[in-house]
Amino acid sequence: MRVNVYGSELSAAVAAAALSSVGHQVDWCPHPEVPWQRLEHAEWLLREPGLKSQIDAGCRSGLLRLTDTPTREDVEIHWLALAPDQRESAEAYVADIPAAQSTPLVIVNNSTFPVGHTERLEALLGHTGQAAVALPDMLEEGRAWETFTRPARWLLGSEDRQATAQVRELLRAFNRRQDVFQLMPRRAAELAKLAIIGMLATRISYMNELAGLADSLDVDVEHVRLGMGADSRIGFEYLYPGCGFGGPSFSRDLMRLADVQHASGRESLLLEHVLDINEQKKETLFRKFWHHFHGQLFERRVAIWGAAFKPGTTRIDQAPVLTLIDALLAQGVNVSIHDPEALPALRELYEQHPRVRFCDDDFYAACEEADALMLVTEWKCYWNPNWRRLSELMTTPLILDGRNIYDPDYVASRGLIYRGIGRRADPPNA
Repeated sequence: MRVNVYGSELSAAVAAAALSSVGHQVDWCPHPEVPWQRLEHAEWLLREPGLKSQIDAGCRSGLLRLTDTPTREDVEIHWLALAPDQRESAEAYVADIPAAQSTPLVIVNNSTFPVGHTERLEALLGHTGQAAVALPDMLEEGRAWETFTRPARWLLGSEDRQATAQVRELLRAFNRRQDVFQLMPRRAAELAKLAIIGMLATRISYMNELAGLADSLDVDVEHVRLGMGADSRIGFEYLYPGCGFGGPSFSRDLMRLADVQHASGRESLLLEHVLDINEQKKETLFRKFWHHFHGQLFERRVAIWGAAFKPGTTRIDQAPVLTLIDALLAQGVNVSIHDPEALPALRELYEQHPRVRFCDDDFYAACEEADALMLVTEWKCYWNPNWRRLSELMTTPLILDGRNIYDPDYVASRGLIYRGIGRRADPPNA
């Protein structure tokens, strides 16, 4: 098929590369706010596993072409993958289509716009045989190529039989193992995507509340987590307490769900509470640090392992580390930080700050003379550290585990002080 992809989001880049890789003729027009000249140097694009090489391969084959202006004529599919604040661009793009083409075509709305916006885009077409479907972006950063080419599901919002068949054919190469399409009305698909994000965030925040309660009651939250997860009605997914979640898509979609509820006149006290809990949890490691040193923090040094909002990405959008660093710097704490991928993004914010030191190669270097080590992002390189080396490097061997990846009793047995999220080492001979 002849496909035009419009947008500069991760979902646009993946769609353009993946669709061209299976034989579709794809023209990709990035959004004017982030043209290809800027996009090709973006850290998130370069670091997303396999993506840049797939884009390059598509360009070499001639099946993927990068353009500055959208292709209009003889296009069967227009794939819109835009940021939530680019709705006007989407409408202007779609409004120009009827003048250029009268043959059948399908608009695939892969953007996270307000519920009902796909219908609005279709209304701008005005031609019989031209339809718009909702196909919400379900990519996972760090494994975007895999989640597109080997999907667990696609929420396809469509009420047009011909458009449904066209989208199925477009994505047939990625639908071989089983039928992963969940067909539903457009508004239902748009809301379902937001509802999924809201449910995941609620589970995480609920576990974080339980972790705080467990701390107060001197209970190890890991026992509680295992007990809950063993119940078949609950399961183990997203039951891990931590120091908060972030990310451009996750946080943005939560706010979009809040906006949808507000616009409908149905304010959600639950969602507001979920968001409040998450913001509070971003400060939890700072509060544990404060408590341990009874508020005497000036000129102390903290090592931070991990800055990206999750392993496998370079992004720090709404990441817990930003709240944490700001709280530490406000108290005159010196910060040494390591991350395998996200330091370039962090440097843009803190490189000129005299109390921030970046450790590019050796994550142990960040721990030299540190009064605490804060584990913020659970990159695999941090899972099995040399505890003896850490205790020798650190002034105070305090481990603040923001992701509960370490065994509290083992860490304590190595002579270090452990504090997790609702977890702590058992007293000797307990």
